[in-house]
Amino acid sequence: MQFRFFVLNSGFVLLGALNAMCAEQVDLDASTADFYVATDGKDAWSGTLSEPNHDGTDGPFATLARARDAVRQLPASQPEIRVVVQIRGGVHRLAETVVFGLEDSGEGDRTITYEAYPGETPVFSSAVEIGGWKPLANPNSSLPEAARGKVWVADVSRRFYTLYDSDGLLPRARSAGFIPLSGGGRDTLHFPEGRLKNWSNVEDVEIVVRPHHAWIVNVLPLESVDEETQIARTAIDATYAMHKLHFLKETESCWVENVLEELDEPGEWVLNTKEGKLYLWPRGESPVMAPQLTEFIRVEGEIDKMGPKDLPVRNLCFRGLTFMHGERYLLSDDDAGLQHDWDMLDKANALVRLRGTENCVIQQCRFAHSGSGAIRVDLHGQGNKISGNRMEHLGGAGILLCGYGPGTKDVNRDNLVDNNHIHHTGRIYSHSPGIMVWQSGENRVANNLIHHTPYTGIIISGCMTGFFAKPAGRELARTIRWHEVGGEPGKKTLDQVRPFLHTHDNLIEYNEIHHAMEMLGDGNAIYIRGAGAGNVIRRNYIHHLVAPMQMQCAIRTDGGQRDALIAENLIYKCVSQGIILKLNNRCENNIVADIIAPPRGYYLALREGPMTDAAIVRNILYSSNEVTTFIDELPAGKGRTTEDRRGRGLARSKDADTDYNIYYCSADRELGKAMLEKQQSDGVDAHSLAVDPLFVDPENGDFRFKPGSPALKMGIVPIDLSKVGLRESN
Repeated sequence: MQFRFFVLNSGFVLLGALNAMCAEQVDLDASTADFYVATDGKDAWSGTLSEPNHDGTDGPFATLARARDAVRQLPASQPEIRVVVQIRGGVHRLAETVVFGLEDSGEGDRTITYEAYPGETPVFSSAVEIGGWKPLANPNSSLPEAARGKVWVADVSRRFYTLYDSDGLLPRARSAGFIPLSGGGRDTLHFPEGRLKNWSNVEDVEIVVRPHHAWIVNVLPLESVDEETQIARTAIDATYAMHKLHFLKETESCWVENVLEELDEPGEWVLNTKEGKLYLWPRGESPVMAPQLTEFIRVEGEIDKMGPKDLPVRNLCFRGLTFMHGERYLLSDDDAGLQHDWDMLDKANALVRLRGTENCVIQQCRFAHSGSGAIRVDLHGQGNKISGNRMEHLGGAGILLCGYGPGTKDVNRDNLVDNNHIHHTGRIYSHSPGIMVWQSGENRVANNLIHHTPYTGIIISGCMTGFFAKPAGRELARTIRWHEVGGEPGKKTLDQVRPFLHTHDNLIEYNEIHHAMEMLGDGNAIYIRGAGAGNVIRRNYIHHLVAPMQMQCAIRTDGGQRDALIAENLIYKCVSQGIILKLNNRCENNIVADIIAPPRGYYLALREGPMTDAAIVRNILYSSNEVTTFIDELPAGKGRTTEDRRGRGLARSKDADTDYNIYYCSADRELGKAMLEKQQSDGVDAHSLAVDPLFVDPENGDFRFKPGSPALKMGIVPIDLSKVGLRESN
């Protein structure tokens, strides 16, 4: 016998855009249930009826939490029973996080599933409609002229950081950008005259800043503003000192949000908690809603953070559900940042969070229009499956696998992240990737489609050796488990650190990434650094990274990274650089085609040596543009002898196993010949060629080989794009 619970909705109508957004329905089993739960029911009822009976004395349960509690009461003596909770379409409002603990596990082979009722779209939202709107009479003199007569005001009694209408996230009022002046620090901003004011509600005002580096965005609450000295202090430290950008010195990298004088566009809003007022220039006539929760569902085992063993929750499944309207997460003084603070260790900043779990499933769900991330798998996480989900228009990341910091405790591994469609992440925290794997190993990340991200598509990361010598700052140093590592902070070699780097033996394959790197700089479609050995990046299709951002790349191994394989990837029409290779990593059987030249145009950039045991074998570097640099080496034309100013050894293809490659430029065939002559004079590429690889239709992105292609004769394996990207959902 199966136990089934049905959650019915009493008729809430979601925002006007719901039907279009949720057009993709999930094909689920609709067999007869033994128990029912409905939002028009009552938690005091028995749950044995699908709808209230004729006299209203019995019927279904009312809430998801009550269904969870009912499952707990089922006989533990029948572990083979499959329990299913089905949730009917409509909007289910959450005011508190629904927590599933050890008592909610499926023991043995028993599975417990919370899924959408067949053909319907249940939506979990934490948003509450704001009412009592009135036209703003006698507008403050600071309100821009363009907004006068168009702004409405409502009384509010709580603070929130995001606001939504039927089209999704409403933008806060934002100033024009500016370049910080010199003399700032991590908690001080030296601003140009007149850009900041000592507002009466200065604690409501936030600055959004890219501190010194192109790869990170901080949102920081103000603590004080001194207009005379032009110094503002923030309540939370930035990741780095708030200076002008290192590589983009003329880029406006800072602006102010949530001040009335910047409310000058439809959709913008300002919250003044000192007055208890919300100001809005509406962009439509739909309801306006403020969220209550950042985290909607948490599955949490018994976590022993300092000890060697956790007790995980097992065998829970969430399928076909939609999650919307979560709050933006905030930085705190005790946060422990992952690499470059791209995310935080063990932080409640995702709509659904698995924290201490095994064999749990999140499948065919939708995560949309929310201020933070979609899914986290934190600390102990093994054998979990995140599959067939859609994640869109999020303030944070799509998916994060986040194990324990460097130490002997290695318990986040063997998870599957496949067939997810992730786009428009980083709407607030622009550095947020589509997928990030940190201190987590032996996972498979496959057949995901990631596009339209401000920064990197996929990050594989751990901890760089240099952070073992740093004091306990927020970025990475606080994550180190010194009671397991032993000793004290100090300089360590990679061999000393490697046993504690648990981002190893991951398989990143068959993913499609396009239109990443739309805003920030110094980033990539796929990035790996500070990880352990044995990571494989293969058979991915990366194309149309077309925003003119400096220092971007399709696939990058970054400083100190070793023992990774980059193989059988197709890279097409990407700005700046195709592949960055360092140290002993292997680059085999890739096609890099039509790299867009500005500002660099390198097909293969070698950036850290020595490259002993590295491989550059059976790659095709193909260009249709006469502005082409097939291989750019670190010392070329720079006068370096043994290492550069950052201590990197010379990176030279002649120090690697370099052979059986094809270099070809259809616009100027001499370029390929010149490249090959240079390589052969260095004693490598003995069997390589400067010939047309005979692609079927390279001008239109078809890189299959024609019969008789010299690539086939050289043993280059064709790349089958039919296996890449989203697959039909199971």
